[in-house]
Amino acid sequence: MQSRFSSTTRRGFVQSAVAGSLLMPGLLSELLAQDSIDPLKPRSPHFPAKAKSVIFLFMSGGVSHVDSFDPKPKLTTDHGKQVTFDHPETKNRPGYEKLFLKKPGWTFAPRGKSGIEVSEMFPNIASKVDDIALIRSMHTSHSNHFNATLGMHTGSFAFARPSIGSWVSYGLGTPNKNLPSFMVLSSEMPYAGTQVWASDFLPGAHQGTRVVPGSEPVANLKRRVATEGQQKLELNALAAFNEAHRTARPEEAQLAARIKSFETAFGMQSEMPAALDLSKESEATLGLYGLKRGETSGFGWQCLVARRLVERGVRFVELIHTGSSGNWDSHGNMADHGRLAKQVDQPIAGLIEDLKRTGLFDDTLVVWTTEFGRTPFNNTADNLGREHHNWAFSSWLAGAGVKRGVVHGATDEHGIRAEEKPVHVHDFHATILHLMGLDHTKLTYRHGGRDYRLTDVHGNVVKDVLA
Repeated sequence: MQSRFSSTTRRGFVQSAVAGSLLMPGLLSELLAQDSIDPLKPRSPHFPAKAKSVIFLFMSGGVSHVDSFDPKPKLTTDHGKQVTFDHPETKNRPGYEKLFLKKPGWTFAPRGKSGIEVSEMFPNIASKVDDIALIRSMHTSHSNHFNATLGMHTGSFAFARPSIGSWVSYGLGTPNKNLPSFMVLSSEMPYAGTQVWASDFLPGAHQGTRVVPGSEPVANLKRRVATEGQQKLELNALAAFNEAHRTARPEEAQLAARIKSFETAFGMQSEMPAALDLSKESEATLGLYGLKRGETSGFGWQCLVARRLVERGVRFVELIHTGSSGNWDSHGNMADHGRLAKQVDQPIAGLIEDLKRTGLFDDTLVVWTTEFGRTPFNNTADNLGREHHNWAFSSWLAGAGVKRGVVHGATDEHGIRAEEKPVHVHDFHATILHLMGLDHTKLTYRHGGRDYRLTDVHGNVVKDVLA
């Protein structure tokens, strides 16, 4: 007969054998597998995929499109001109009864052979514009950071739902069982917190595993027992104990899934340190990312580690720049965009160059986005900052299956609204899934009596950006 004491002792034994802690909340979740013994086994896509992995670059806080990727000469010409409309961030707000157009703080110029205009804010990314499909007609459904960030990651703007990385993991599984299929490199906690990478109602194995730049990126990764041999003895004993426990309960598939998760956690002990070890990277490679040897933080570190993870088979890697404070939310002074751009500009350009150099660019989809843009106006023309703007912003794709050196869509002459070929967040998600070989209308999960999907009942693939 199973006693509460024996169950507790077994759990303690498991934790000691696998580094003494829950290495990955998703892998050790009670929800690990509701309908599959091995939820992470590789699965065939709905149709031949262009991309094998995604690197999702998220700029937290709202990057100004009219200062970065969406040139508006008319906005400069009409600087100071009064405009009138009910904007969600200015409506019924004291002091914002009148609105005035505000010119960009950076100059734009044609870049590369394509001649796409990019501002001087991102000189290194601009040098890679011939590799990019730039979407200037993005729009989203909310102007609050929390809701817009949640929407960009889950397709839901009000309720917790599975992250896009979790959906990709659920749809495709992973070729490398020693690493999580979905990983998030984030130095700070973003708006919406862990919901950004949560699996919600999907099996917990598909939840993102957070890696924090610094001296100990993954906590408690080292084994607690003295030697590898001793750990193997413990794990062998544990395996026998687990098998006997599972055999006595053949109807409980979840038990087999949890046993599988412990094996994956053990695999992380050998493979994760190697993935995070940059000591064998050349000076030239480190230089691409603006990294100094021995450095273990910064966006350059995040970008280089992302390349090392996708080459090891990780399906979805998200890189979050800053968190819920000190980010791109430049209400007070747009000049702060310049400081933040310097932190990411060279690393992102270096990532693209490194993916091309290593032959990974044709198999990896690089996504750059933010949660919304910033207003092309303010309550005074000389106001140094800009407000939240969900009516229009810019995002871009590069790499596997993406047209190179093209622009999709356009905003109006002042950058206020997505006017030509608008792309909603649901369309953006549908396109990313399509490049991974997944039909967003067929990637569903039964929960609470209905079939859910990332794009809800919306979304159209943006075919114009597909190669």
